[in-house]
Amino acid sequence: MKIKWRISFLLVVLILVLLTVRNYQNRVYDWDMPGYLGCLYTSEFPDSPDKVRQITYISIQKEAPDDQYQDLIGTAPFNIPRQYFAKNTQAFTEQLPYFRIKVGYICMISLLYKLGVTSPLSVLLVSLISYFFSGLLVFYILKILYPEKYIMTAFLTVGIMLFPLMTYIARIPAPEMFIFPFLLTFIIGLIRKWSTLTMFLLLLVITFIRPDYATFTLSYLVTIFLFTYYKEETVYISFIVQGAVIFILYISIINFYDYPGWKNLFFDSFIKRRPIISAEPPEFGISDYVSILYHKAIYFKKITFAALLFIAVVFWKSKDLWVRVFSVFFFANVYIKFLFFPQSAEIRFFFPLIFLLFLMMMYAISQKHNNFKLTNIS
Repeated sequence: MKIKWRISFLLVVLILVLLTVRNYQNRVYDWDMPGYLGCLYTSEFPDSPDKVRQITYISIQKEAPDDQYQDLIGTAPFNIPRQYFAKNTQAFTEQLPYFRIKVGYICMISLLYKLGVTSPLSVLLVSLISYFFSGLLVFYILKILYPEKYIMTAFLTVGIMLFPLMTYIARIPAPEMFIFPFLLTFIIGLIRKWSTLTMFLLLLVITFIRPDYATFTLSYLVTIFLFTYYKEETVYISFIVQGAVIFILYISIINFYDYPGWKNLFFDSFIKRRPIISAEPPEFGISDYVSILYHKAIYFKKITFAALLFIAVVFWKSKDLWVRVFSVFFFANVYIKFLFFPQSAEIRFFFPLIFLLFLMMMYAISQKHNNFKLTNIS
């Protein structure tokens, strides 16, 4: 069996290498890239915002296909805010705090840049490398869940990594793929029942990479706190302390990097993209928010269908309270994220959370058919 698993693993590695190369060949230079490069160059030239803007767009123009570059600067198709960002230093500089708070992501880009990789490619390589390692982690998780199914594990891993949304996220300059291996590591720790300290350190890393995942990390601590209290009737102060530390980390990041705040982000994303943020206050009320939420929810049906399907299978296949509680935790986080950022047209924002719920469904199925017990994992 060990030989069969090794052959299966080697085949998956080979296919992942080929898929990663294919994603590199089809890489996309989209409108997020100037923001992350602006953050990178600001650390080099903190007192030269004009130079930062110019170098950012010049470096992208050198590498990007012309059609992608024209889209990025807002000339084809026509996009006024993007034209402002490319030509107006104030407009460009005021956008950077939206990107700068992804601290861990920026650090990884900076590391590759300092190693000699060009700045645009540094952003893209983070996604490509994360894609490859995500494939390895998916294989490892499925191997844990289905220790006798080496053929199924290999085929399912490749199928998942070939999923169009997965390959798309691997090709774009955005942090969704970078956070993915850490979330997969999180679910490994959850299944293997890693120590409280190890899980806390992982939560810190996730929050450091993506501060907007603070809702995920804090809600996990609330969930585990309530679950352990229900099972053991014991209040673990450590979970409260951990939550406080993560909250302080989140507040520190958004204050240090002058994050404009949720209201500005929501206004620019769903009401009106302001070319110059400081030129217009983000005025909208509760009725505007509810109206946008309602209309976005209508186009959220693919995510809703998948989430409901996965949670239904979990409750059908598993009577284990632990499995049900943490499946509900992942399910709830999909909609917590939607409430804060209802970008239903961009499924990539919700895909990592939906995938964690999918893995809980796979765990529930493995419990049912393989007599798989959490307590037997070591």
